[in-house]
Amino acid sequence: MALTAPQPEHLDLKGPLDFNDSPLSRAAKQPLMLGLFLNLQDIRFSSVPTSNSWTFDYNAELVKRADELGFEIAFSRTQWLPKGGYDGESSLDSFIALGAMAAITKNILLISTIHVLYGPLHPLHLAKYGATLDHIAKGRWGINIVTGHRAIEHEMFGWQRIEHDKRYDMASELFDVLHRLWSETENFSHEGKLNPWAVNNGWITPKPLYGRPPLVTATGSPAGFDFAARHSDLVFVTSPGGAHIDSALETLPDHITVLKNRAASYGRQVKTVINPMVIARDTEKEALAFADAIEAGKPQPGTRAFGNSASPYDSDAHAWRGRSDPSHKQGRNLGSNIEIIGSPEQVVEKLVGLKKAGIDGVQLNFYDFREDLDYFADRILPLMKEAGLRL
Repeated sequence: MALTAPQPEHLDLKGPLDFNDSPLSRAAKQPLMLGLFLNLQDIRFSSVPTSNSWTFDYNAELVKRADELGFEIAFSRTQWLPKGGYDGESSLDSFIALGAMAAITKNILLISTIHVLYGPLHPLHLAKYGATLDHIAKGRWGINIVTGHRAIEHEMFGWQRIEHDKRYDMASELFDVLHRLWSETENFSHEGKLNPWAVNNGWITPKPLYGRPPLVTATGSPAGFDFAARHSDLVFVTSPGGAHIDSALETLPDHITVLKNRAASYGRQVKTVINPMVIARDTEKEALAFADAIEAGKPQPGTRAFGNSASPYDSDAHAWRGRSDPSHKQGRNLGSNIEIIGSPEQVVEKLVGLKKAGIDGVQLNFYDFREDLDYFADRILPLMKEAGLRL
């Protein structure tokens, strides 16, 4: 039987968290949501061998496995870099790849990273594409909103890099229009004030099933927090204290409080997610030894490899500022926002700490995705249930 979009009052103000039966609302009932942070790029972070692959088939199998395990979310970064900008030469587009996974999964939310200002992508296109994928995935497809922080990416599309806060103003106008297109019952027109496009008698049907697709923003700046508080359901936060888990647990509570209070000022709620690299072995000694081996195999400074701590491409991302605070342990820089290294019991202890700090979900990164996901399922997931982190 075909699904029809619910019709609550003021649909243009509704998001999927306002519908108790939406896939996002069901996911948010977990004490700690579990996500998988895919690498759809040819990333060679260290010389230590892995099974990892940028290919669709490899990543699709990971997402199907995560879906079977009860994970709630999957998404990946997307980057626009010139030749030589990746460790290898291959990088799939997250918009297409995650959307395609709707046909082979049942419950997991599929979040496509989209640089919403590049091109520009016209709101009618994005609204129509989004509504179509929303129906294919039955409310499980969403957008990770990226405004772009590397000058070289803007330049690839014929732009000069847009000033940081102005990017969020432009994105806010775009998503105000998208909300209208996804909810209006009559044709809708809008003349872009900050963006170089207009909508004249725009109309999108079918409407999304739960007001609009789930929206995610990764940010840490005041302008980004304000945008996320107005528009997003999930906010991908960084640790102000650095990658070391103890520093993260110390600095995250105040950071998250600012964000959630900002959302409350708009009469909204947001859920926070963070991206830990989990390196787990049967003992702490084994886990630390493996982490040390990964770090020892990182590429030399001065190359463009992903494993370098300093990007060769000019970035004005604010979320990572302040992470060099010498008063905090800085971690190993193993490719994620924070690092959790230890035995299964120690990993769960730190996940409990993240929950207490205000984190609602973790987007897990693994050094060897296939092998480490299986280990997580066998050794860590049962302990998470015992600790009350999973229903």
